[in-house]
Amino acid sequence: MKIAVLGASAGIGLHCVRLALQKGHEVVTLSRRVVPLQDQDKLKRVQGSATNASAVRTAVERAEAVLVTLGTKSPLSTTMFSDSSRVLLQVLKEIGSSPTLIVLTGFGTGDSWNYNSFPMKILFALVLKQVYLDKERQEELIAGGYSRWEIVRPGRLTNGSMIGRYRVLDTLADGMKVGAIARADVAQFLVTQAEQPTYLGKYPALSY
Repeated sequence: MKIAVLGASAGIGLHCVRLALQKGHEVVTLSRRVVPLQDQDKLKRVQGSATNASAVRTAVERAEAVLVTLGTKSPLSTTMFSDSSRVLLQVLKEIGSSPTLIVLTGFGTGDSWNYNSFPMKILFALVLKQVYLDKERQEELIAGGYSRWEIVRPGRLTNGSMIGRYRVLDTLADGMKVGAIARADVAQFLVTQAEQPTYLGKYPALSY
């Protein structure tokens, strides 16, 4: 299948690209920086911004699934998550395409805020408040403006190796514990859901 990865040059996005290629998929990447992988037949790179409609159109055209794994280096002020979502939704509408849209945000976004641990609430309030406010806007745009989506909320991200075993929590419940998970395992979940989505219209949280 053809998978587009927006935000593919590092972190979870890069893990997704590697894994999807290993599984034989055709992958198109969109990122500001060049994706650090060797050239290969099933890899197409688009260099540009996720807020640029022309670049987004090139990346997602004929894609069967779109993985949105964007990140920011400006935690104190950003509108990139919501801006890019508006652009993506408009492009998909213009080209008449409806791929499975799998969007990476984070546990603590939206209605999951009240279920986060106290230390994480402090971290968000001091450092990540603006990022998570914009991710909340991103979630609202996707859920309110598209029909075939999953919004994935991992816990604290680590650089550990993929182990392929983790909890998927798709219901918020008192006392739930969402802790650490490796970026590689988050990528494994995203690619698996691109292949066969089982959480459409849901907000699965990921944790060990």
